[in-house]
Amino acid sequence: RPTHIAGMDRPGTAALLSFIVPGFGQIYNGKLLRGLIWLLVTPGFWSGTGGFLGWICHLASSYTAYAWARDNLHLLEE
Repeated sequence: RPTHIAGMDRPGTAALLSFIVPGFGQIYNGKLLRGLIWLLVTPGFWSGTGGFLGWICHLASSYTAYAWARDNLHLLEE
């Protein structure tokens, strides 16, 4: 029977969290350092490019959180 690892059961939730606040999906997946990096980098792109690269960071953060959770679902199995 599978065990629960926080965040690993819902790739869509990870993506949504990172779209709302970049890095939260990575933290939800248990990847604290990756989440903190997104939290620090994305605001810099928002302010440094007038918002254009901020959207790209939001989308990239969402996709990487989703992809990591999706690709690591096998870790749930004992």
